[in-house]
Amino acid sequence: MNKESVGIVETEYLSISDPIRLDSGETLEEITVAYETYGELNKEKSNAILICHALTGDAHAAGWHEGDKKPGWWEMVIGPGKALDSEKYFIICSNVLGGCKGTTGPSSINPKTGKEYGLDFPVITINDMVKVQKELVASFGINQLFAVIGGSMGGMQVLEWMVSYPSMMKKAIPIATAARSSPQQIAFNAVGRQSIFSDPEWNNGNYYETGEIPRNGLSLARMIAHITYLSDESMDIKFGRGLQDKDEISYDFTLDFQVESYLKHQGETFVKRFDANSYLFITKAVDLFDLSINDSLIDGFKGIESKIKIISVDSDWLYPTEQSMDIVTALNANNVEVSFSEIKSNYGHDAFLLERGQLNYIFSNFLSENVVGDLMMEKVATIKENSNVVEAAKLMLDKHVTHIPVVTDSCQLIGIVTSWDLSKSIATKSNHLKDIMTKDVHYCNADDPIEEISRKMRKFDISCLPVVNEDMKVVGIITTDQISNLIS
Repeated sequence: MNKESVGIVETEYLSISDPIRLDSGETLEEITVAYETYGELNKEKSNAILICHALTGDAHAAGWHEGDKKPGWWEMVIGPGKALDSEKYFIICSNVLGGCKGTTGPSSINPKTGKEYGLDFPVITINDMVKVQKELVASFGINQLFAVIGGSMGGMQVLEWMVSYPSMMKKAIPIATAARSSPQQIAFNAVGRQSIFSDPEWNNGNYYETGEIPRNGLSLARMIAHITYLSDESMDIKFGRGLQDKDEISYDFTLDFQVESYLKHQGETFVKRFDANSYLFITKAVDLFDLSINDSLIDGFKGIESKIKIISVDSDWLYPTEQSMDIVTALNANNVEVSFSEIKSNYGHDAFLLERGQLNYIFSNFLSENVVGDLMMEKVATIKENSNVVEAAKLMLDKHVTHIPVVTDSCQLIGIVTSWDLSKSIATKSNHLKDIMTKDVHYCNADDPIEEISRKMRKFDISCLPVVNEDMKVVGIITTDQISNLIS
């Protein structure tokens, strides 16, 4: 364990007492949520980041469980000094509804029968998963998350958060994902489910009491899915046409090639850690995912408020870059602040779990917190309301500024005068400042995030904002030029 790890962690559990109404119309009661947290929540409760896991992931995103041989699945980006810095942020990750790693799912006990749900568990959606996550976030007293981040199915959850709870996060990072499942993606999941259905041990989902799990069906489903997580290039680099533990082709149906052995191992390992019924319900939720309205993503993405970073992988053929660009286009059409990055990797879809350097770099740049107080000019020229136009003009020339806050004797903001206002004074033959100044003035505070102030300036087409404290006293000024310099 190194100093960049969050160290030994434990999974915790939240019991949700209120029933959750699902998209299907059914209701789930007595839901348990398994989750882990890293770092500390600040007193303003403004530094929380929610991590959403992929299809077969869990709440253990970082750190080590006692006795484990490897850390959490996103250890490479979570921890002290990393992009998701546990010394700066309070990071939350939970197992999704329908899972089998502590959160209520088909292998959980149905309170109405005292037995495992099995196929009595209701069909769920990505939105249902997010509803449960929202309850977890609320249990910490958090009104707004600093960010929501996730890849693959986790990216779908991020997109759902953006649409369903637009004011509950400042930033969002969906990675290697889509806003609606394509026919090909649905097809791969359907074949995986059929492989489970066809296993005699599945027993129509009632295998918990028999002790005989649908091992072959679940293993085959994993093998099929795992192929989609890799790229042709990565498989060629890793395996080529290399033989497995033999010097020549055997000319029978034993495993000849290394790639065959690898997939068989992946299937056998998966069976030891995942529940077949959970696989059915979760893949179905992915298939049902579609954020378009009337077949339009533009309509589906109306009302989004957070700042978005979309990330794709150039070698990902399961969720290709084209689907990420569809999201970017729809967000741009809704005037949402969005940026895009494409990871260069031969790993394929799995790159979001493997490309440590690129992800840390992209995350760090996007999540960097810059507030007005970091950029504003503190020594700001001000002028009193009873001054005249000539005094204002001389002050502008002397200080080389085009905006001057108008203040009371106690420096409280009451207006602003600009070089445009001075031009107006000539046309109207006005000599008194109070006759030409803007009284309904926009302003900001020193702790306001830069991105919010930038949006405000664009919205009202203004290039300068006075910065005031809680008493409305002017403490500085910020301009679009300063923000542009920060961005560049």
